[in-house]
Amino acid sequence: FLGSNLKTQFDKKNFTYLAADINPTDSRTIKLDVASYKTFNNLDKVDVLINLAAEHRDDVKPVSKYDEVNVNGAKNICSFCTDKNINKIIFTSSVAIYGFAPPNTDENGEPNFFNDYGRTKLLAEKVYKEWYEKDPKNRSLIIIRPTVIFGKGNRGNVYNLLKQISDNRFIMFGDGNNIKSLAYVENVAKFIRHCCNNENGLKIYNYIDKPDISVKTLVTIAREEIFNKSNTGIRLPAFIGISIGYIFDIISFIFRKNLPISSIRVKKFLMTTQFNTSITKDKTVNNVALEDALRDTIRNEFKSSISKLNKTP
Repeated sequence: FLGSNLKTQFDKKNFTYLAADINPTDSRTIKLDVASYKTFNNLDKVDVLINLAAEHRDDVKPVSKYDEVNVNGAKNICSFCTDKNINKIIFTSSVAIYGFAPPNTDENGEPNFFNDYGRTKLLAEKVYKEWYEKDPKNRSLIIIRPTVIFGKGNRGNVYNLLKQISDNRFIMFGDGNNIKSLAYVENVAKFIRHCCNNENGLKIYNYIDKPDISVKTLVTIAREEIFNKSNTGIRLPAFIGISIGYIFDIISFIFRKNLPISSIRVKKFLMTTQFNTSITKDKTVNNVALEDALRDTIRNEFKSSISKLNKTP
């Protein structure tokens, strides 16, 4: 998802690049598993190595996969860069390392992860920092911690929320005044492209597209685009949503099946996840405004739903 958007940005600037993925989708992408060092044989020396690979879902089983991909993958990348004398790495970490952080937590925030994804992303950062500190005069390490990324083609939390709204299966829990920091995939890709040529040394950035948005506003935007209705629809107290989440946890445990609803996902929905960033405006020129990005994503992803609505007499 992010990789394909990054390739588009590289093409616009005529960058020469090699893409690698565990499941290649085109002829310009080679097969590589960051958890298996032998698959790095297909790679040659490059000026910059960018690692976007991660195990990131909430329900990965076995849990050891987080360590295999996120931590051991980082070790393999650092070993490869050492062997090939590659001196610049850009690593996409995550704000998940902060866990349930205070509002407007910036890059100096204390790590307080609550899941294995956040834990292993933080461990991976430490691996990369150890690599950098072995030769800081010659090496560069850019760590980017994006908040939740959305955009056309993504199938993460924002898409799941929009899909529930589109399918008329969404119920608002809580008052919706909790704030969410979001990141539009095209803007993130532009920033990574910027870092290839313009950022050196050890730099750590949270990536957020400001201004932040409330859940109520997000849901209202979606309903405006899909149903031409300027409201959030049905709304129930937060405790009911959490209770439903626990019920789905029990069902998931009994039947050993991953379900789209869980207590942790409901809690994530209800909480404020608002972050700050040290990225200055001069590093994010020509970015798409957050609300425009949301509306464009909704129109592209849910064309059929919008079309059916427009045809209804």
